Amino acid sequence: MILLGSTGSIGVNTLEVAKKLSINVEVLVAGNNIQLLNSQIKEHQPSVVIIANKDDISKVNHTNVFCGQEAILKVIEESSSELVINALVGFLGLRPTLKALECNKRIALANKESLVACGAFIDTSKIQPIDSEHFGLWYLMQNRPVEKMIITASGGAFRDWDIQRLQNATLADTQKHPNWSMGQKITIDSATMVNKMFELLEARWLFGEGKYDAIIETKSLIHALIDFKDGSTTAHFANASMQLPIAFALNAEMQENMLPHVDLLKVGSLEFREITTDRYPIWQIKEELLKTPSKGVIVNAANEAAIEKFIAKEIGFIDIAKTIIKAYEKFDDKPKNVDDVFAIDTEVRAFIARDRV
Repeated sequence: MILLGSTGSIGVNTLEVAKKLSINVEVLVAGNNIQLLNSQIKEHQPSVVIIANKDDISKVNHTNVFCGQEAILKVIEESSSELVINALVGFLGLRPTLKALECNKRIALANKESLVACGAFIDTSKIQPIDSEHFGLWYLMQNRPVEKMIITASGGAFRDWDIQRLQNATLADTQKHPNWSMGQKITIDSATMVNKMFELLEARWLFGEGKYDAIIETKSLIHALIDFKDGSTTAHFANASMQLPIAFALNAEMQENMLPHVDLLKVGSLEFREITTDRYPIWQIKEELLKTPSKGVIVNAANEAAIEKFIAKEIGFIDIAKTIIKAYEKFDDKPKNVDDVFAIDTEVRAFIARDRV
């Protein structure tokens, strides 16, 4: 397999699963964590390694090292591996997804932005989602009429904060996730609830038109629910671990035990909350966005640009959602092809760079 994003949390878990299932790792693609990458190289012996920065090549303990996105696209095209695991973060993960599809490879997808920005032009029949929420929906699917699909959210770092405090929330505050440790961007997206809106968009592209929603489940033990038209609801319970969906993406016939079962007696109780627009203002555009999912490229570009400004302390935390909504309302572009997706992305980012909230 080709693993894009090997040193992130999903990449690390993917390598653990690959070891358990005895899957050969042909290519490792990583960013700047060279120390971890070197330990992965030692254990998994890839044929090719690709990193982000040319200056780091000499630090990598491998004789076949390249850098940059063009190298990623080339190795996808030339590799004999039929499976690409895309765990890259952000819009930069889109071109590798498109290249893998062009090369008729199967994709285990954790890069949300591929479907959010370009879902209308992606053949989802070759994609197996790695997100626990989409895996849960897929796991629950049966040949019975569905009324609504529901995914769950943790609520992020500020789910228990007094709303007035959000005005002064810092970058360090956003990283204090109540349930687990993730990368910087996705943890910010969890706090704003953008992450969950993206997952709803992904579900729309993966499973087709229909009713989709999300609720907060504070213990992160239920990942997805399906309301069937007969009045019944089925939920997918599992301890929070990416290794289960990853294992099924690597091997559809997977039957090994990957994690301990949820002990409901130890859990005792579960708490569900509504996602409200006062705490999560981005939720104002959820319904409209699901009706026009091709506008996801606007929301994604605005979000990434706004997060850059937030990290640079040019805007406050609550301004992230304001910035996204402003861009969403200004741009009515609906891409007609892949080239349009990249053009709109560039235009929206330029607008955010000039904008003053």
